Amino acid sequence: MASTGQAVTQAPQPGALLEGAWGELVAALRATTPEEAAEEHAALFLGVGKPEVFAYGSFHLSGYLNEQPLARLRADLAALGLARDAQQLETEDHVAYVLEVMRYLIAGEDAAVCNLEQQRRFFRAHLQPWVERLCDAVDAQPRARVWRAVAGLTRAFLQVETQGFDLLES
Repeated sequence: MASTGQAVTQAPQPGALLEGAWGELVAALRATTPEEAAEEHAALFLGVGKPEVFAYGSFHLSGYLNEQPLARLRADLAALGLARDAQQLETEDHVAYVLEVMRYLIAGEDAAVCNLEQQRRFFRAHLQPWVERLCDAVDAQPRARVWRAVAGLTRAFLQVETQGFDLLES
């Protein structure tokens, strides 16, 4: 978070699609401390018992954790040659995990796996159907400040990706 003090807040060209959401995130991070952001995260996503917000695709798609959406995701990950690190506590349908897989599909060096078609397929199946609901759930939380800004940038990113993949299918 200390690096957000020097983060670029203006887009190279005014009106860029992520410009507003990025500026809001930088402002939210500058207005808090790492400890406050961590406390907010714990209050929203960890909680004792049931968290305020579930960051798992299975929950947003089926209403329950560890359901069919997770099984489908695991099958698709296996087809891509990917598997969960057994030392990680989160299941593969956690938003951070699926976004990391998307990053891999964009920036990976194996062209047989890391290509635009794989990105489109993975995004359509494992991000687009539920991540906006996650953003809505964060927005609905009165305690969310930093994480509301994260949700805003995530929502804007999803919109850009959706439009890009829609153009591929046209």
